[in-house]
Amino acid sequence: MAVSYGSDIKPLFTEMDRNHMLKMFDLWSYDAVKANAAAIFSTVESGKMPPPGTEPRWTADKVQKLKQWIDDGCLP
Repeated sequence: MAVSYGSDIKPLFTEMDRNHMLKMFDLWSYDAVKANAAAIFSTVESGKMPPPGTEPRWTADKVQKLKQWIDDGCLP
């Protein structure tokens, strides 16, 4: 089954994630996340997002879901 931004990816980002990133782009904007998908993936895969001490790190399943979304062409 294809992964979509609206159903699968946007819910991965918390309000705290969004607030931290608003100075650069809006994680709740499909266009912004699509344009920055590679950088977002690199950041969550490396464990740099969310920032240490704020929220739990993304699980391997969440990171894989983001990767699949990118690999599938970043469906809305």
